Amino acid sequence: MEKEYTTVVVDAMGGDNAPDAMIQGAVDAITKNAAVQVILVGREEVIAPKLEAYTFDKARIRIVNASEEISCDEPPVQAIRRKKDSSIVVGQKLVANGEADAFLSAGSTGAVLVGGQLVVGRIRGIDRTPIATLIPTDNGVSLLIDSGANVDARASHLVQFARMGSIYMEHVIGVKNPRVAIVNVGLEEEKGNALVKETYPMLKACADINFTGSIEAREIPHHGADVIVCEGFTGNVILKLYEGTANALVGMIKGGLMSSFRSKIGALLIKPALKKTLKSMDASEYGGAPLLGLKGLVIKTHGSAKAKEVCNSILQVPVFKEQEIVNKIKESLVPEAPERKEE
Repeated sequence: MEKEYTTVVVDAMGGDNAPDAMIQGAVDAITKNAAVQVILVGREEVIAPKLEAYTFDKARIRIVNASEEISCDEPPVQAIRRKKDSSIVVGQKLVANGEADAFLSAGSTGAVLVGGQLVVGRIRGIDRTPIATLIPTDNGVSLLIDSGANVDARASHLVQFARMGSIYMEHVIGVKNPRVAIVNVGLEEEKGNALVKETYPMLKACADINFTGSIEAREIPHHGADVIVCEGFTGNVILKLYEGTANALVGMIKGGLMSSFRSKIGALLIKPALKKTLKSMDASEYGGAPLLGLKGLVIKTHGSAKAKEVCNSILQVPVFKEQEIVNKIKESLVPEAPERKEE
């Protein structure tokens, strides 16, 4: 009986460290999980010589040539429509056609998002596709949704984000009855901007989610909620501040520990515990962020992603496949919704 693999398409040309980080991440992933295979999409003449430098099961990594690339400074809609042989379009078509289980890219967020909607397609009834990013807290992880896909959104979009985020946290992360909160400048129901004030009572009325009210930004690192809902502008600001603060703190801690002979001795004593703590706050440990609401799985990882994050992003996919997240969103959110035209 032929073994069934989870097939992940990796955009080998996307990201600051492409193609090297994508190639190494792919090799590391198939080494760690024998049930995973990878398709590297991009310029074959560039990828093939670099891939040959590694020792791996050659039956589990193959290259699909794509002659074009989409840069981060190109208008996403135009780029997707004009560059039909780009690594993003070719890779997402493999998912749309059922030839792969997921597409992963560290390339242009806009192009990956537009491609996901135009090539893979939104689930019937879903209005917007949010990026769902896991962020570390002092007691596990929370899901930030949307973390950058939709800088403008309506209240009805945030309600869909909340529902999709709850499904993700319960079935992928294993959090039962996840707590859902909306980002706000205060805890009182009457506080917030027009969008938050409109969304709050709608979320409160949802019987299918565990809505706990508003959450202030300072409570996010303290695991004040499992699903943190906001539009993409606010979410991206939170995410970037989170990452910048974490990097600054790590640098300050390391600098302090190396500042004197006594602190260096202390550093040796606390190194194992400190290493474990810092690892839990490393975003690369959690892989990429899925675009929820699409007919197939599309994952966006940081533009600066290195091999470790690429590998962890690939290793996420078997869980998505096993838990059938796309089907669960279809069944739970829009069982009888009419077809919608792509925007």
